[in-house]
Amino acid sequence: MNKAYHPFGEVDFTKFMAELKVPGLNVEQVADSYRKNVEALTEASQAAVEGLQAVVKRQTEILRESMEEYAILLRSYGAPTTPEEAASKQAELAKHTFENTLAHMKEIGELIAKANSDSLEVINKRVSEMLDEVKALSAKKKGKAA
Repeated sequence: MNKAYHPFGEVDFTKFMAELKVPGLNVEQVADSYRKNVEALTEASQAAVEGLQAVVKRQTEILRESMEEYAILLRSYGAPTTPEEAASKQAELAKHTFENTLAHMKEIGELIAKANSDSLEVINKRVSEMLDEVKALSAKKKGKAA
């Protein structure tokens, strides 16, 4: 994972927790778990930002492509000679615009869904790891109590 902004700077939570002197509390485990949580949230946020950047980039590309395409279409239609021809050309343009818009909306929706999925995947992985950590800690405590 690349170095990203850390919201708590260089705060040493291990030292802080050790000063609390809670019996049976493994300060290193708590600090390690906290560090992993922050890393997972940072990674999930990064995935969300990258997804948003991909959406914005694609929207910009779609706008540019659409403007170029419509300029070509308008030039190719030429001036209509009858009102019926004008109406027909306008209907054809409207249909083309509608179909392209639907396709683009679907594409953008898929990009957003992927960004959400990538971000949630990181969080889900960390939650699963945390549950395994709690389970292991519980098993240790039961072993000591027996």
